[in-house]
Amino acid sequence: MDETNTLIEQRRAKLTALRAKGLDPFRSKFSPKDACAGARANYVEGREVWVAGRVTAHRDMGKSMFIDVRDQTGRLQVYAQKNVLGEEKFEIFRHLDLGDFIGATGSLFTTKTGEISVRLTSFVILAKALRPPPEKWHGLADTEIRYRQRYLDLIANPEVKEIFLKRSQIVWEIRNFLHDRGFVEVETPMMQAIPGGAAAAPFVTHHNALGCNFYLRIALELYLKRLLVGGLDKVFEMGRNFRNEGLSRKHNPEFTMLEAYQAYGDYETMMELIQSMIGHVAQTVLGTLVIEHKDPTGQVTRTIDLTPPWRRIKYKDLVRERAGADWFDLTPQARRERAVSLGAEIAKEYEDFEVTQAVFEKLIEPTLINPTFVTHAPKQLIPLAKLSADDPETVEVFECCINGQEIAPAYTEQNDPIEQRERLAHQAGGEKQKLDEDFLVALEHGMPPAGGMGLGIDRLCMMLLGQESIRDVILFPQLKPR
Repeated sequence: MDETNTLIEQRRAKLTALRAKGLDPFRSKFSPKDACAGARANYVEGREVWVAGRVTAHRDMGKSMFIDVRDQTGRLQVYAQKNVLGEEKFEIFRHLDLGDFIGATGSLFTTKTGEISVRLTSFVILAKALRPPPEKWHGLADTEIRYRQRYLDLIANPEVKEIFLKRSQIVWEIRNFLHDRGFVEVETPMMQAIPGGAAAAPFVTHHNALGCNFYLRIALELYLKRLLVGGLDKVFEMGRNFRNEGLSRKHNPEFTMLEAYQAYGDYETMMELIQSMIGHVAQTVLGTLVIEHKDPTGQVTRTIDLTPPWRRIKYKDLVRERAGADWFDLTPQARRERAVSLGAEIAKEYEDFEVTQAVFEKLIEPTLINPTFVTHAPKQLIPLAKLSADDPETVEVFECCINGQEIAPAYTEQNDPIEQRERLAHQAGGEKQKLDEDFLVALEHGMPPAGGMGLGIDRLCMMLLGQESIRDVILFPQLKPR
Protein backbone atom coordinates (compact mmCIF):
# COMPACT_ATOMS: atom_id res chain seq x y z
CA MET A 1 0.00 0.00 0.00
CA ASP A 2 1.48 3.39 -0.98
CA GLU A 3 1.89 6.24 1.48
CA THR A 4 -1.25 8.11 0.36
CA ASN A 5 -3.45 5.04 0.76
CA THR A 6 -1.93 4.41 4.19
CA LEU A 7 -2.76 7.96 5.28
CA ILE A 8 -6.31 7.60 3.93
CA GLU A 9 -6.77 4.42 5.96
CA GLN A 10 -5.46 6.15 9.08
CA ARG A 11 -7.89 9.02 8.60
CA ARG A 12 -10.79 6.64 8.05
CA ALA A 13 -9.84 4.88 11.27
CA LYS A 14 -9.92 8.21 13.12
CA LEU A 15 -13.39 8.88 11.71
CA THR A 16 -14.56 5.47 12.89
CA ALA A 17 -13.12 6.16 16.36
CA LEU A 18 -14.89 9.51 16.55
CA ARG A 19 -18.19 7.93 15.61
CA ALA A 20 -17.66 5.27 18.25
CA LYS A 21 -17.50 8.11 20.79
CA GLY A 22 -20.80 9.46 19.46
CA LEU A 23 -19.11 12.27 17.50
CA ASP A 24 -19.97 12.32 13.81
CA PRO A 25 -18.21 15.27 12.11
CA PHE A 26 -20.58 15.16 9.15
CA ARG A 27 -23.61 15.65 11.39
CA SER A 28 -22.19 18.41 13.57
CA LYS A 29 -23.45 22.00 13.44
CA PHE A 30 -21.73 25.27 14.26
CA SER A 31 -22.58 28.86 13.31
CA PRO A 32 -19.49 31.09 13.17
CA LYS A 33 -20.08 34.65 14.34
CA ASP A 34 -16.67 35.96 13.31
CA ALA A 35 -14.47 35.67 10.23
CA CYS A 36 -10.80 34.97 10.89
CA ALA A 37 -9.71 38.30 9.43
CA GLY A 38 -12.52 40.08 11.27
CA ALA A 39 -11.47 38.59 14.60
CA ARG A 40 -7.95 39.92 14.04
CA ALA A 41 -9.08 43.31 12.78
CA ASN A 42 -11.53 43.84 15.66
CA TYR A 43 -9.18 42.63 18.36
CA VAL A 44 -10.18 43.27 21.95
CA GLU A 45 -8.33 41.36 24.66
CA GLY A 46 -10.63 38.69 26.11
CA ARG A 47 -13.44 39.17 23.55
CA GLU A 48 -15.25 35.90 22.84
CA VAL A 49 -15.24 34.79 19.21
CA TRP A 50 -16.79 31.93 17.25
CA VAL A 51 -14.75 31.06 14.16
CA ALA A 52 -14.76 28.16 11.71
CA GLY A 53 -12.43 26.97 9.00
CA ARG A 54 -9.92 24.42 7.78
CA VAL A 55 -6.95 23.26 9.87
CA THR A 56 -3.84 24.21 7.89
CA ALA A 57 -1.09 23.79 10.50
CA HIS A 58 -0.58 22.32 13.98
CA ARG A 59 2.18 22.53 16.57
CA ASP A 60 2.05 20.08 19.51
CA MET A 61 3.59 21.39 22.74
CA GLY A 62 2.62 18.44 24.95
CA LYS A 63 -0.04 19.78 27.30
CA SER A 64 -0.94 22.54 24.89
CA MET A 65 -1.25 22.84 21.15
CA PHE A 66 -1.44 25.52 18.48
CA ILE A 67 -3.33 25.12 15.21
CA ASP A 68 -3.97 27.47 12.31
CA VAL A 69 -7.57 27.79 11.14
CA ARG A 70 -8.18 29.34 7.72
CA ASP A 71 -11.43 30.58 6.24
CA GLN A 72 -12.11 32.65 3.11
CA THR A 73 -10.80 35.80 4.78
CA GLY A 74 -7.50 34.50 6.12
CA ARG A 75 -5.76 32.65 8.94
CA LEU A 76 -6.21 32.71 12.72
CA GLN A 77 -4.17 30.86 15.33
CA VAL A 78 -6.02 28.78 17.95
CA TYR A 79 -4.42 27.77 21.25
CA ALA A 80 -5.72 24.68 23.06
CA GLN A 81 -4.83 23.65 26.63
CA LYS A 82 -5.37 20.25 28.18
CA ASN A 83 -6.38 21.71 31.55
CA VAL A 84 -9.11 23.79 29.87
CA LEU A 85 -10.57 21.21 27.48
CA GLY A 86 -10.14 18.17 29.68
CA GLU A 87 -8.12 15.07 28.82
CA GLU A 88 -10.62 13.37 26.49
CA LYS A 89 -11.44 16.44 24.38
CA PHE A 90 -7.80 17.47 24.27
CA GLU A 91 -6.84 14.08 22.85
CA ILE A 92 -9.52 14.43 20.19
CA PHE A 93 -8.19 17.90 19.39
CA ARG A 94 -4.62 16.62 19.24
CA HIS A 95 -5.57 14.04 16.63
CA LEU A 96 -7.07 16.56 14.21
CA ASP A 97 -5.59 16.19 10.73
CA LEU A 98 -4.53 18.87 8.31
CA GLY A 99 -7.54 19.61 6.15
CA ASP A 100 -10.18 18.94 8.81
CA PHE A 101 -12.82 21.62 9.39
CA ILE A 102 -13.56 22.78 12.91
CA GLY A 103 -15.66 25.35 14.70
CA ALA A 104 -13.81 27.00 17.58
CA THR A 105 -15.07 29.13 20.47
CA GLY A 106 -12.76 31.06 22.76
CA SER A 107 -11.37 34.43 23.82
CA LEU A 108 -8.89 36.59 21.97
CA PHE A 109 -5.41 37.13 23.37
CA THR A 110 -1.94 37.96 22.09
CA THR A 111 0.93 35.49 22.44
CA LYS A 112 4.42 36.44 23.62
CA THR A 113 5.48 36.66 19.97
CA GLY A 114 2.69 39.16 19.23
CA GLU A 115 0.39 36.71 17.40
CA ILE A 116 -3.34 37.40 17.80
CA SER A 117 -4.87 34.07 18.79
CA VAL A 118 -7.94 32.38 20.23
CA ARG A 119 -7.68 30.74 23.66
CA LEU A 120 -9.91 27.74 23.01
CA THR A 121 -12.77 26.89 25.36
CA SER A 122 -14.71 24.50 23.10
CA PHE A 123 -14.61 23.13 19.57
CA VAL A 124 -16.64 21.05 17.12
CA ILE A 125 -15.26 18.92 14.28
CA LEU A 126 -17.35 19.86 11.25
CA ALA A 127 -15.80 17.72 8.50
CA LYS A 128 -13.10 15.06 8.43
CA ALA A 129 -10.66 15.28 5.52
CA LEU A 130 -10.19 11.69 4.40
CA ARG A 131 -7.41 12.56 1.98
CA PRO A 132 -4.17 14.28 2.98
CA PRO A 133 -3.35 17.68 1.47
CA PRO A 134 -0.82 17.93 -1.37
CA GLU A 135 2.77 17.27 -0.35
CA LYS A 136 3.56 20.96 -0.80
CA TRP A 137 0.60 22.21 1.25
CA HIS A 138 1.99 25.76 1.30
CA GLY A 139 2.75 26.69 -2.29
CA LEU A 140 1.26 24.03 -4.55
CA ALA A 141 3.13 24.51 -7.82
CA ASP A 142 2.17 21.56 -10.04
CA THR A 143 0.29 23.25 -12.88
CA GLU A 144 -1.65 20.11 -13.82
CA ILE A 145 -2.96 19.67 -10.26
CA ARG A 146 -3.62 23.39 -9.86
CA TYR A 147 -5.96 23.51 -12.86
CA ARG A 148 -7.58 20.07 -12.54
CA GLN A 149 -8.09 20.30 -8.79
CA ARG A 150 -8.56 24.02 -8.34
CA TYR A 151 -9.86 23.48 -4.80
CA LEU A 152 -6.37 22.29 -3.79
CA ASP A 153 -4.86 25.34 -5.48
CA LEU A 154 -7.19 27.62 -3.52
CA ILE A 155 -6.32 25.85 -0.27
CA ALA A 156 -2.57 25.83 -0.80
CA ASN A 157 -2.05 29.21 -2.46
CA PRO A 158 -3.76 32.17 -0.71
CA GLU A 159 -2.61 34.48 -3.53
CA VAL A 160 -4.65 32.40 -6.00
CA LYS A 161 -7.75 32.74 -3.84
CA GLU A 162 -7.13 36.49 -3.75
CA ILE A 163 -7.10 36.62 -7.56
CA PHE A 164 -10.54 35.04 -7.75
CA LEU A 165 -11.95 37.17 -4.96
CA LYS A 166 -10.75 40.22 -6.89
CA ARG A 167 -12.25 38.84 -10.09
CA SER A 168 -15.60 38.69 -8.30
CA GLN A 169 -15.15 42.32 -7.23
CA ILE A 170 -14.30 43.34 -10.80
CA VAL A 171 -17.50 41.75 -12.13
CA TRP A 172 -19.51 43.36 -9.33
CA GLU A 173 -18.11 46.83 -10.08
CA ILE A 174 -18.76 46.48 -13.82
CA ARG A 175 -22.40 45.77 -13.05
CA ASN A 176 -22.56 48.67 -10.59
CA PHE A 177 -21.08 51.04 -13.15
CA LEU A 178 -23.54 50.06 -15.88
CA HIS A 179 -26.54 50.11 -13.55
CA ASP A 180 -25.57 53.59 -12.39
CA ARG A 181 -25.59 54.70 -16.04
CA GLY A 182 -29.10 53.41 -16.59
CA PHE A 183 -28.32 50.15 -18.37
CA VAL A 184 -30.73 47.23 -17.96
CA GLU A 185 -29.22 43.78 -17.44
CA VAL A 186 -30.87 41.05 -19.51
CA GLU A 187 -30.48 37.37 -20.34
CA THR A 188 -30.60 35.97 -23.87
CA PRO A 189 -30.53 32.39 -25.22
CA MET A 190 -27.36 30.32 -24.95
CA MET A 191 -28.77 27.76 -27.39
CA GLN A 192 -29.40 29.33 -30.76
CA ALA A 193 -30.74 28.02 -34.06
CA ILE A 194 -28.15 30.10 -35.95
CA PRO A 195 -24.89 31.11 -34.22
CA GLY A 196 -24.36 34.76 -35.12
CA GLY A 197 -22.62 37.92 -34.02
CA ALA A 198 -19.09 36.69 -34.76
CA ALA A 199 -17.09 34.50 -37.10
CA ALA A 200 -16.24 31.42 -35.04
CA ALA A 201 -16.79 27.66 -35.02
CA PRO A 202 -19.73 26.77 -32.74
CA PHE A 203 -20.42 23.78 -30.51
CA VAL A 204 -23.40 21.75 -31.72
CA THR A 205 -26.01 20.19 -29.46
CA HIS A 206 -29.26 18.34 -30.18
CA HIS A 207 -32.68 19.06 -28.70
CA ASN A 208 -34.52 15.75 -28.48
CA ALA A 209 -38.03 17.11 -27.99
CA LEU A 210 -37.78 19.51 -30.93
CA GLY A 211 -35.81 17.04 -33.03
CA CYS A 212 -33.26 19.56 -34.27
CA ASN A 213 -29.76 20.83 -33.65
CA PHE A 214 -28.92 23.99 -31.79
CA TYR A 215 -25.63 25.82 -31.34
CA LEU A 216 -24.10 27.16 -28.17
CA ARG A 217 -23.82 30.89 -28.71
CA ILE A 218 -20.58 32.38 -29.98
CA ALA A 219 -21.70 35.96 -29.22
CA LEU A 220 -24.49 37.86 -27.45
CA GLU A 221 -24.93 40.53 -30.09
CA LEU A 222 -27.90 39.71 -32.28
CA TYR A 223 -30.38 39.07 -29.48
CA LEU A 224 -29.35 42.23 -27.64
CA LYS A 225 -29.95 44.26 -30.81
CA ARG A 226 -33.44 42.79 -31.03
CA LEU A 227 -34.03 44.43 -27.64
CA LEU A 228 -32.99 47.81 -29.06
CA VAL A 229 -35.68 47.25 -31.70
CA GLY A 230 -38.08 46.46 -28.86
CA GLY A 231 -37.46 49.79 -27.15
CA LEU A 232 -34.87 48.98 -24.48
CA ASP A 233 -32.43 51.84 -25.05
CA LYS A 234 -29.56 50.71 -22.83
CA VAL A 235 -28.99 46.99 -22.36
CA PHE A 236 -26.17 44.73 -21.31
CA GLU A 237 -25.54 41.08 -20.65
CA MET A 238 -22.61 39.39 -18.97
CA GLY A 239 -22.47 35.69 -19.68
CA ARG A 240 -20.76 32.71 -21.22
CA ASN A 241 -19.87 32.31 -24.87
CA PHE A 242 -18.61 29.12 -26.45
CA ARG A 243 -16.26 28.73 -29.41
CA ASN A 244 -15.16 25.36 -30.72
CA GLU A 245 -11.62 26.45 -31.39
CA GLY A 246 -8.11 26.04 -29.98
CA LEU A 247 -6.81 26.59 -26.49
CA SER A 248 -3.97 29.01 -25.80
CA ARG A 249 -2.65 31.48 -23.27
CA LYS A 250 -5.40 33.87 -24.45
CA HIS A 251 -8.19 31.46 -25.40
CA ASN A 252 -10.52 29.10 -23.57
CA PRO A 253 -13.45 27.42 -25.40
CA GLU A 254 -15.82 28.69 -22.71
CA PHE A 255 -15.34 32.32 -21.74
CA THR A 256 -17.15 35.28 -20.20
CA MET A 257 -18.20 38.29 -22.26
CA LEU A 258 -19.88 41.57 -21.49
CA GLU A 259 -21.84 43.16 -24.31
CA ALA A 260 -23.52 46.55 -23.94
CA TYR A 261 -25.65 48.51 -26.41
CA GLN A 262 -26.80 52.11 -26.20
CA ALA A 263 -29.43 53.61 -28.49
CA TYR A 264 -28.54 56.96 -30.04
CA GLY A 265 -24.87 56.34 -29.35
CA ASP A 266 -21.98 55.39 -31.63
CA TYR A 267 -18.44 54.06 -31.42
CA GLU A 268 -17.30 57.32 -29.79
CA THR A 269 -19.94 56.80 -27.08
CA MET A 270 -18.52 53.34 -26.48
CA MET A 271 -14.97 54.71 -26.23
CA GLU A 272 -15.99 56.96 -23.37
CA LEU A 273 -17.94 54.13 -21.76
CA ILE A 274 -15.14 51.57 -21.68
CA GLN A 275 -12.44 54.07 -20.73
CA SER A 276 -14.53 55.31 -17.80
CA MET A 277 -15.64 51.82 -16.78
CA ILE A 278 -12.19 50.21 -16.71
CA GLY A 279 -10.79 53.23 -14.89
CA HIS A 280 -13.58 52.99 -12.31
CA VAL A 281 -13.02 49.26 -11.81
CA ALA A 282 -9.24 49.59 -11.47
CA GLN A 283 -9.48 52.46 -9.00
CA THR A 284 -12.24 50.83 -6.95
CA VAL A 285 -10.87 47.27 -6.79
CA LEU A 286 -7.12 47.88 -6.97
CA GLY A 287 -6.81 51.47 -5.78
CA THR A 288 -4.62 52.47 -8.73
CA LEU A 289 -4.61 53.14 -12.47
CA VAL A 290 -1.04 51.84 -12.86
CA ILE A 291 -0.96 48.05 -13.17
CA GLU A 292 2.27 46.12 -12.67
CA HIS A 293 2.88 42.66 -14.10
CA LYS A 294 5.61 40.68 -12.35
CA ASP A 295 7.61 37.53 -13.03
CA PRO A 296 7.72 34.64 -10.49
CA THR A 297 10.63 36.32 -8.66
CA GLY A 298 8.58 39.48 -8.10
CA GLN A 299 10.43 41.62 -10.64
CA VAL A 300 8.23 44.04 -12.58
CA THR A 301 8.19 43.00 -16.26
CA ARG A 302 5.52 45.34 -17.56
CA THR A 303 3.68 48.45 -16.43
CA ILE A 304 0.27 49.42 -17.82
CA ASP A 305 -0.96 52.98 -17.31
CA LEU A 306 -4.74 53.33 -17.52
CA THR A 307 -4.73 57.07 -16.96
CA PRO A 308 -7.04 58.81 -19.47
CA PRO A 309 -7.18 59.93 -22.18
CA TRP A 310 -6.24 56.74 -23.99
CA ARG A 311 -4.38 56.79 -27.29
CA ARG A 312 -6.45 56.75 -30.50
CA ILE A 313 -5.00 55.77 -33.87
CA LYS A 314 -6.46 54.52 -37.14
CA TYR A 315 -5.90 50.89 -38.15
CA LYS A 316 -4.31 51.88 -41.47
CA ASP A 317 -1.88 54.27 -39.79
CA LEU A 318 -0.69 51.56 -37.42
CA VAL A 319 -0.19 49.15 -40.31
CA ARG A 320 1.78 51.77 -42.24
CA GLU A 321 3.99 52.37 -39.18
CA ARG A 322 4.93 48.69 -38.97
CA ALA A 323 4.65 47.37 -42.53
CA GLY A 324 5.70 50.41 -44.55
CA ALA A 325 4.19 53.72 -45.59
CA ASP A 326 3.43 52.29 -49.03
CA TRP A 327 1.60 49.20 -47.72
CA PHE A 328 -1.83 50.11 -49.10
CA ASP A 329 -0.32 51.17 -52.44
CA LEU A 330 1.15 47.71 -53.08
CA THR A 331 -0.48 45.00 -55.18
CA PRO A 332 -2.14 42.20 -53.21
CA GLN A 333 0.68 39.83 -54.18
CA ALA A 334 3.33 42.31 -53.07
CA ARG A 335 1.51 42.76 -49.75
CA ARG A 336 1.46 39.01 -49.25
CA GLU A 337 5.20 38.73 -49.95
CA ARG A 338 6.07 41.58 -47.61
CA ALA A 339 3.88 40.16 -44.86
CA VAL A 340 5.76 36.87 -45.05
CA SER A 341 9.11 38.68 -45.02
CA LEU A 342 8.01 40.57 -41.88
CA GLY A 343 7.23 37.30 -40.10
CA ALA A 344 3.45 37.08 -40.38
CA GLU A 345 1.91 33.66 -41.04
CA ILE A 346 -0.13 33.83 -44.24
CA ALA A 347 -2.30 30.91 -45.37
CA LYS A 348 -2.81 30.33 -49.10
CA GLU A 349 -6.53 30.91 -48.89
CA TYR A 350 -6.25 34.31 -47.19
CA GLU A 351 -8.02 37.17 -48.91
CA ASP A 352 -6.14 40.45 -49.21
CA PHE A 353 -7.75 42.04 -46.12
CA GLU A 354 -6.84 38.93 -44.10
CA VAL A 355 -3.19 39.39 -45.04
CA THR A 356 -3.25 42.88 -43.55
CA GLN A 357 -5.09 41.60 -40.50
CA ALA A 358 -2.45 38.91 -40.00
CA VAL A 359 0.21 41.63 -39.93
CA PHE A 360 -1.83 43.55 -37.37
CA GLU A 361 -2.44 40.54 -35.11
CA LYS A 362 1.09 39.15 -35.31
CA LEU A 363 3.26 42.24 -35.40
CA ILE A 364 1.27 45.18 -34.04
CA GLU A 365 -1.28 44.07 -31.45
CA PRO A 366 1.31 42.44 -29.11
CA THR A 367 3.14 45.78 -28.87
CA LEU A 368 0.09 47.73 -27.66
CA ILE A 369 0.64 47.57 -23.90
CA ASN A 370 -0.93 50.82 -22.74
CA PRO A 371 -4.60 51.30 -23.71
CA THR A 372 -4.99 52.03 -27.42
CA PHE A 373 -8.15 52.56 -29.44
CA VAL A 374 -7.41 51.19 -32.92
CA THR A 375 -10.13 52.73 -35.08
CA HIS A 376 -11.59 52.38 -38.59
CA ALA A 377 -10.85 48.73 -39.41
CA PRO A 378 -11.58 47.19 -42.84
CA LYS A 379 -15.29 46.64 -43.43
CA GLN A 380 -14.77 42.92 -44.20
CA LEU A 381 -13.68 42.28 -40.61
CA ILE A 382 -16.90 43.55 -39.02
CA PRO A 383 -20.03 43.15 -41.15
CA LEU A 384 -22.30 44.34 -38.32
CA ALA A 385 -20.77 47.83 -38.13
CA LYS A 386 -21.71 51.01 -40.00
CA LEU A 387 -19.47 52.18 -42.84
CA SER A 388 -17.21 55.18 -42.19
CA ALA A 389 -18.50 58.34 -43.84
CA ASP A 390 -15.04 59.41 -45.08
CA ASP A 391 -13.78 55.96 -46.13
CA PRO A 392 -16.37 53.41 -47.31
CA GLU A 393 -13.75 50.65 -47.16
CA THR A 394 -13.62 50.94 -43.36
CA VAL A 395 -16.20 50.89 -40.58
CA GLU A 396 -16.81 53.08 -37.52
CA VAL A 397 -15.19 50.72 -35.08
CA PHE A 398 -12.46 50.47 -32.52
CA GLU A 399 -10.52 47.64 -31.00
CA CYS A 400 -9.43 48.50 -27.48
CA CYS A 401 -6.03 46.88 -27.08
CA ILE A 402 -4.33 46.68 -23.68
CA ASN A 403 -1.53 44.41 -22.49
CA GLY A 404 -0.75 43.29 -26.04
CA GLN A 405 -4.19 41.85 -26.78
CA GLU A 406 -7.66 42.92 -27.79
CA ILE A 407 -9.77 43.59 -24.71
CA ALA A 408 -12.87 45.00 -26.36
CA PRO A 409 -14.21 45.66 -29.86
CA ALA A 410 -16.94 48.25 -30.30
CA TYR A 411 -18.64 50.02 -33.15
CA THR A 412 -21.43 52.11 -34.50
CA GLU A 413 -24.08 49.50 -35.15
CA GLN A 414 -25.39 48.90 -38.65
CA ASN A 415 -29.13 49.61 -38.53
CA ASP A 416 -29.83 49.70 -42.27
CA PRO A 417 -31.58 46.33 -42.87
CA ILE A 418 -30.82 46.33 -46.63
CA GLU A 419 -27.11 47.02 -46.17
CA GLN A 420 -26.99 44.55 -43.28
CA ARG A 421 -28.52 41.75 -45.35
CA GLU A 422 -25.99 42.28 -48.14
CA ARG A 423 -23.01 42.21 -45.83
CA LEU A 424 -24.16 39.18 -43.86
CA ALA A 425 -24.85 37.35 -47.14
CA HIS A 426 -21.30 38.11 -48.26
CA GLN A 427 -19.93 36.83 -44.95
CA ALA A 428 -22.02 33.65 -45.30
CA GLY A 429 -20.55 33.03 -48.75
CA GLY A 430 -23.99 32.92 -50.35
CA GLU A 431 -25.30 30.18 -48.03
CA LYS A 432 -28.80 31.41 -47.26
CA GLN A 433 -29.29 28.96 -44.40
CA LYS A 434 -26.56 30.79 -42.45
CA LEU A 435 -28.50 34.06 -42.47
CA ASP A 436 -30.37 34.89 -39.27
CA GLU A 437 -33.64 35.86 -40.91
CA ASP A 438 -35.32 36.56 -37.61
CA PHE A 439 -32.67 39.17 -36.80
CA LEU A 440 -32.96 40.74 -40.25
CA VAL A 441 -36.76 40.90 -39.93
CA ALA A 442 -36.29 42.62 -36.56
CA LEU A 443 -34.06 45.23 -38.21
CA GLU A 444 -36.73 45.83 -40.84
CA HIS A 445 -39.05 46.91 -38.03
CA GLY A 446 -36.59 49.70 -37.27
CA MET A 447 -33.61 49.82 -34.93
CA PRO A 448 -32.42 53.18 -33.57
CA PRO A 449 -28.86 54.28 -34.26
CA ALA A 450 -26.70 52.77 -31.56
CA GLY A 451 -23.24 52.04 -30.25
CA GLY A 452 -22.33 48.55 -29.12
CA MET A 453 -19.39 47.06 -27.27
CA GLY A 454 -18.07 43.65 -26.27
CA LEU A 455 -15.59 43.22 -23.42
CA GLY A 456 -13.71 40.01 -22.70
CA ILE A 457 -13.99 39.66 -18.92
CA ASP A 458 -11.28 37.00 -18.68
CA ARG A 459 -8.77 39.09 -20.62
CA LEU A 460 -9.69 42.17 -18.59
CA CYS A 461 -8.98 40.21 -15.41
CA MET A 462 -5.66 38.98 -16.83
CA MET A 463 -4.64 42.58 -17.43
CA LEU A 464 -5.85 44.02 -14.13
CA LEU A 465 -4.62 41.15 -11.95
CA GLY A 466 -1.22 40.70 -13.56
CA GLN A 467 -1.79 37.20 -14.94
CA GLU A 468 -0.18 35.94 -18.14
CA SER A 469 -2.54 33.01 -18.86
CA ILE A 470 -6.31 32.98 -19.17
CA ARG A 471 -6.30 29.75 -17.15
CA ASP A 472 -5.14 31.70 -14.12
CA VAL A 473 -8.30 33.84 -14.04
CA ILE A 474 -10.82 31.07 -14.83
CA LEU A 475 -11.63 28.86 -11.85
CA PHE A 476 -12.07 25.72 -13.91
CA PRO A 477 -10.34 26.11 -17.30
CA GLN A 478 -11.05 23.57 -20.02
CA LEU A 479 -8.59 20.67 -20.01
CA LYS A 480 -8.30 17.47 -21.99
CA PRO A 481 -9.89 14.61 -20.00
CA ARG A 482 -7.43 12.26 -18.42
